[in-house]
Amino acid sequence: MLSIVEVFLIFVAISESILGVLGNGFIGIVYCIDCVKNKKFSMIGFILMGLATSRIFLIGLIITDGFIKIFSPDMYASGKLIDYISYLWIILNQSSIWFATSLNMFYFLKIANFSHHIFLWLKNRINRVLPLLMGSLLISWLLTFPQIVKIMKVHRMKNNHTAWKSNINTREFITNQLLFNLGVIVFFILTLITCFLLIISLWRHSRQMQLNVTGFRDSGTKAHMNAMKILISFVILFILYFIGISIEISYYTMTEYKSLLIFGMTIAVIYPWGHSFILILGNNKLKQGSLVILQQLKCREK
Repeated sequence: MLSIVEVFLIFVAISESILGVLGNGFIGIVYCIDCVKNKKFSMIGFILMGLATSRIFLIGLIITDGFIKIFSPDMYASGKLIDYISYLWIILNQSSIWFATSLNMFYFLKIANFSHHIFLWLKNRINRVLPLLMGSLLISWLLTFPQIVKIMKVHRMKNNHTAWKSNINTREFITNQLLFNLGVIVFFILTLITCFLLIISLWRHSRQMQLNVTGFRDSGTKAHMNAMKILISFVILFILYFIGISIEISYYTMTEYKSLLIFGMTIAVIYPWGHSFILILGNNKLKQGSLVILQQLKCREK
């Protein structure tokens, strides 16, 4: 029997999931329509459509996994279902972070201004950076999946093919989770480096504009600030997401605290829906599309 607090948290998690599906679905539809209309597949369009799609499935997986553990934990007893969900989790989680990292890199290379030859080489070949990052995603999968198979096989042998909620060594469990999320950690560090370099670019840009006050000051500074808002919001929301997932994962070692699982699920879902709305507000095309929809809804109400 669920408590009032647990029911409330489930309601919040479901509401966040609906918002996430709507927000990410809107991003995907806008750029899909733009691609069909212009008969051209842009890099930013590919990144945003991939990010939106991966996050929609990620939200569904988080909620589905959470509800199974809450209402029907016996479904994990055989071990097969949790294996499939773990594999799907690695694909969706790393894909979502990879698309977000690619988006952050795209903004950085488009807006930042450095004279270093490596930066200039990357900036002039921005369309080639994405395939390089895609290679890193494939490498991450190749390194992660064998570890998952090995860890699950050992864990199942230790517990004699019993249910998923068994006694687990905490240190061993944490080590396994670090191995699971090694690729995600690398992508997140890359985003932090990108964010730091963008701050330096903004600082240098502001100093130059103080010496030469022209009409370009506002546009350049505004572009830097918009990119900074998107990158910093991603960092903050991803940290919340990581905390939520960590809380949810800790339920494996403390299965008697069901509220811990529900709270972690509620915190984790904030990232995929919150960042999508920040992207909508920070992107002129998405912002205009959302305003058109709001105007149409107001007209229908009248």
